[in-house]
Amino acid sequence: MLIKIKKAPVAQLDRAADYGSAGWGFDSLQACLNEEKWMREALKEAELALREGEVPVGAVVVVNERIVGKGHNQTERLKDPTAHAEIIAITAACNALGSSRLEKAEVYVTLEPCVMCTGAMVLARIKKLVFGAQEKKFGACGSKYNIPFDNLLNHTFEVKKGVLEKKAKELLEEFFKKRRRDGRVDEGARLEIA
Repeated sequence: MLIKIKKAPVAQLDRAADYGSAGWGFDSLQACLNEEKWMREALKEAELALREGEVPVGAVVVVNERIVGKGHNQTERLKDPTAHAEIIAITAACNALGSSRLEKAEVYVTLEPCVMCTGAMVLARIKKLVFGAQEKKFGACGSKYNIPFDNLLNHTFEVKKGVLEKKAKELLEEFFKKRRRDGRVDEGARLEIA
């Protein structure tokens, strides 16, 4: 059966600015495309971690549409429990910019940050956090705790969750399935991704 579809009228250009202010127009579409672009870069870092036998979490720090820091989990390789993707990316960004303040920075990370990493973002005074998968057990940006919106702290920041969530979850699930097959993770020990 053939269905005839009428062409919709083109949006009037004099109203285009109005669409953006309501969050429905061109600006919001571009923001979503940019978020996915930067999250793909974070996913590349997570894939590096996976190849190195680390929990596949990746992060990038973006300022003015440019990556100024990136990292992936390296806790096993460095024998350092603080060597999370976010900490490595934030440190790289601070070094690149010559400042401990990242007021214009957006951080893209494949998994919801823990308390330590979220605390580092508060201290660095980032502008925005975008993450992929939620982490129900240790997540500090809405799942278990909600540090970015705690008014008792000296800084709060915007958070967006769920960007390329499916791909981020797939990497984590692949990692833990392999670890269980190899007998390196107790069946009861698991990351709780939403």
